[in-house]
Amino acid sequence: MYTEKVLDHFSHPRNMGEVQGANGVGMVGNAKCGDIMQMFIKVNDDGIIEDVGFKTFGCGAAIATSSMATEMIKGKSVDEALALSNAAVVEALEGLPPQKIHCSVLAEEAVRAAVEDYQKNKTGAGA
Repeated sequence: MYTEKVLDHFSHPRNMGEVQGANGVGMVGNAKCGDIMQMFIKVNDDGIIEDVGFKTFGCGAAIATSSMATEMIKGKSVDEALALSNAAVVEALEGLPPQKIHCSVLAEEAVRAAVEDYQKNKTGAGA
């Protein structure tokens, strides 16, 4: 049912937990399944995500997609993080069961929410 990569990211999640000094935080949820994802990013002065973390309340697929998404945006620019798609997360995990695709959508939305929070905070600080 789950690929080895999904099981690995579920059993050994990368970047789990809050990031100290995060300057972007996003939280999204899916009322239908009850999954909640919180994403933390720390963006440096050059616009590069130097640290990222997550806290997820949900199923194994939700944890795996959160973990993979953090791996995919760490070290990337804010614009590259915004371009992350749920399809790319699914591909990186070598697939998800159809009924778990919504978890990858949540991961994409959590990244986007964290980046939008960072952008809002950055704009607010400069005003």
